[in-house]
Amino acid sequence: MVTMPSSVVAELEGTLLRDACTFPYFMLVAFEASGLPRFAALLALWPALRLLELLLGRSGLALRCAAFVATAGVPRAELEAVARAVLPKFMADDVDPAAWAAFGACEGRRVVVTRMPRVMVEWFAREHLGAHDVVGCDLEYSRLRRCTGFLKGGGDEAVTDRVRVLFRDGDRPDLGLGRSEMARSFLPFCKEQLQPPLSVDDDDDDVARRPKCPPFRPVIFHDGRLVRRPTALMSIAILLWIPLGVLLAVVRITLGLVLPIQALPYVAPFVGGAVITRGRPPAPTTGINGSPTGVLFVCTHRTLMDPVALAFVLGRRVAAVTYSLSRLSEILSPIPTVRLTRDRDTDAARMRAELARGDVAVCPEGTTCREPFLLRFSALFAELSDRIVPVATNYRVGLFHPTTARGWKAMDPIFFFMNPRPVYEVTFLNQLPAEATCAAGRSPVDVANYVQRILAATLGFECTTFTRKDKYRVLAGNDGIVGAKPAATAAAAATKPGWQRRVKEVLGFLRFTKID
Repeated sequence: MVTMPSSVVAELEGTLLRDACTFPYFMLVAFEASGLPRFAALLALWPALRLLELLLGRSGLALRCAAFVATAGVPRAELEAVARAVLPKFMADDVDPAAWAAFGACEGRRVVVTRMPRVMVEWFAREHLGAHDVVGCDLEYSRLRRCTGFLKGGGDEAVTDRVRVLFRDGDRPDLGLGRSEMARSFLPFCKEQLQPPLSVDDDDDDVARRPKCPPFRPVIFHDGRLVRRPTALMSIAILLWIPLGVLLAVVRITLGLVLPIQALPYVAPFVGGAVITRGRPPAPTTGINGSPTGVLFVCTHRTLMDPVALAFVLGRRVAAVTYSLSRLSEILSPIPTVRLTRDRDTDAARMRAELARGDVAVCPEGTTCREPFLLRFSALFAELSDRIVPVATNYRVGLFHPTTARGWKAMDPIFFFMNPRPVYEVTFLNQLPAEATCAAGRSPVDVANYVQRILAATLGFECTTFTRKDKYRVLAGNDGIVGAKPAATAAAAATKPGWQRRVKEVLGFLRFTKID
């Protein structure tokens, strides 16, 4: 029987992660924490960094240069937010299954060694890899809590010393994973050493004897605008596309505002958009004896475009209930919107009044989720109508995410239409039978859970009990209440002069994230 190692030390880049290159992660920090100018500056430096690494063998110096350009002057809180909300998704997508099987099977102390600054890695290593310690260099900060861009504590000898400190009293790690020059400095200290590539194609007997590791914890909530990992070539493509993408977004949005909604399906293919429809949408109805005339469409919440795509397919008026929609998005919306207050009685009255006038689209999750998971459904919709039609919505984009928790929400529709070919999928399910609604005596919570399950099954998603608060606590450090800010951010905003705030708002587009 194969015994599980009680302690493991593993290199992150090139071992736990397939790709040993750190450049895309610094590009993500540059884009999300500072904006397009710093992103372009770091990309312009890439040839020099490759020259240092390949021809001169100075990979450490190249990393320090990239770290300086990406982080110098960035507030510490902003850098920590990017490391918590943006980087884990890209790291999780690059995890090597064989390396995770060896690392995750460890019963005791798990140590991750990284060449990147610890602040960029620590959240992912602890929350998703289950690491107890992260060994790497640290960024220096000024008295104003801004990054100086300089690193401290790097070097192979410093890494080895820190690993030895973690294992005192003559104890040594049972397993070491790594392949780089830095890994060779701590691997001799481990009892057993493994170097990538690690094979997972063993025979059945080996698989049966291999220690089982827990499932890898997926990233459910993540932020940031970039869909693809910003390698050098992808970054060039993004920079070249942005001017054309902005022009294309303006054309698409203008057509949506000017043309009648019945004409949009015929125009969309000529501007690169597509809406895929499955199922049979219900026909419009008229009220009898004063009963509501509208259908209550219960949609999954992928982006703020969900009700728009629904109205696009139906070809008729559909009111969308919203809570934190920006004023700009309301102005650009081709369908009517009903702003909610988070007061249950007030919101129920507004939605009933809107149902009396026509169809209403509601997203009970209360916030968007990018991954194949559905958040917990609010049960309020089940109390409002017995004519409930579940609608499974999903989308595909190539370059930019059209949702954000930390950034400037008014840019969400623009980023959606900046993609080369945005595609929406709208799947109509059958109207809930009377016995599945509150009219048959079922509780609103049971109805909401039932609708969540059938929508998840249609999309191949997984149901969760996470809520809006859970998402915003991870991504933005607040409860998702409009106007709420972390204490440190609110204190800093209170001390800013008015002229500085106005100038930064004007420059907000280049930064791509809201400046507090």
